[in-house]
Amino acid sequence: MKRPFLQVSLFLSLGALAATGAAHPPYQGFSLLSIETDKTLGAQVAAQTDSTYRAKGQLLDRNSKNARAYQLLDAVVNRVLNSGQITYRKDFPWDVKIIKDDATQNAFATPGGHIYVYSGLIKYLDSEDQLAGVIGHEIAHADRRHSVKSLQKQMGVSILMSLVLGQNPNQLAQIAAGLGQLKFSRDYEREADNYSVAYLKGTNYYSCDGTAGFFIKAEKAGQSNPPEFLSTHPNPGARISSIQARAKQLGCTGRSSSSTNLTELKKLL
Repeated sequence: MKRPFLQVSLFLSLGALAATGAAHPPYQGFSLLSIETDKTLGAQVAAQTDSTYRAKGQLLDRNSKNARAYQLLDAVVNRVLNSGQITYRKDFPWDVKIIKDDATQNAFATPGGHIYVYSGLIKYLDSEDQLAGVIGHEIAHADRRHSVKSLQKQMGVSILMSLVLGQNPNQLAQIAAGLGQLKFSRDYEREADNYSVAYLKGTNYYSCDGTAGFFIKAEKAGQSNPPEFLSTHPNPGARISSIQARAKQLGCTGRSSSSTNLTELKKLL
């Protein structure tokens, strides 16, 4: 049902590229595909991820048992989403789910805005500012369309077109199954860091260098057993300096949210 719209949107995007592509910094990339691509791939990634972790008994469903935990986490996510800085705020579903795995300190967002946070990450963090910073970083990956841009670079537009238009469903399913753990380039990580600072500034609530707080804690933990989030997002020292410099430039340091809700959330998990 969506294929004609996807095809038209694709050609519109191609026209936009010809008109404006040269004005964009190379590291940001430029997607030749409609945001329908992100939504289609994201829905498949979310379905695959839900199925995998539900089978393991690790996906915390949104039922009465977990209602308070999700209420606390949703409050953080929604402050970031309502910062006024999210390009696709109304286009993507932006749902968040908790994976019960205390040994894994990680989070990720699929194309189209499906967010997953491991209980191990929540328990590792010291403040709600840090949690908001990490969530903002992952939201930025989805909102800046980093997954689709990376696949476009790796596979080429024609192959992605065939997948999105339904001409190769088996390969599309395989790619979708692995997108949740896609590792991004340093440039995309830097961009996500910068946008996380802007998102947290827009909340008028969190200290917008919250992501730096996470990296500082991770660095102090040493390298013998680094958090998974750190191992997949390299060069924390340089990123700490960059995040702090950006926050100072925007004038949004010095805020400190209460960590009472984070403490309660940890106990619930």
